[in-house]
Amino acid sequence: MTLSHTPGIIKHFRRTPWKFQQTFLTPLKNLAPFVSTILSSIDALRGGTLTSASVIFDDPMELRCLSPLLTRYGTPSPLFHPDWSVQATDRPELQLILEAAFSDFINFLFVPDPSRFSLYADHDEFTTFLAHTKSNLNCILAPLIHAGFKTVDYHRTL
Repeated sequence: MTLSHTPGIIKHFRRTPWKFQQTFLTPLKNLAPFVSTILSSIDALRGGTLTSASVIFDDPMELRCLSPLLTRYGTPSPLFHPDWSVQATDRPELQLILEAAFSDFINFLFVPDPSRFSLYADHDEFTTFLAHTKSNLNCILAPLIHAGFKTVDYHRTL
């Protein structure tokens, strides 16, 4: 896992004109299958980057899942500030990072590599998948819907 700071990355993301999106209810009691379905939908997954947009609490200790995970991997946790990213290069690390981020009260962006879609999750338990083409969005929607995860009639304005 690699930690980095890129000032303005969230602002840039929000300015991107995403043509297609679909929001799901984040299944907090069923995160492992949810994250696994997301990651398995990406052909030839090489890694991904999770970037903090905001954290509801000012105290980094409130990140009960993400902070200990990063500490265990020898990485300090400044993810309670916007524009800090953690990058992982394998599926097991990505699984751990995403489950931890979904579990904490953090708003975050996740971009897999290769990037056919992006994911924006918020502390209100909504996960929105964004893509530039309908086919790229469908590559994630079909597996999630097939697995029984619930869509929400919500249009995210970034």
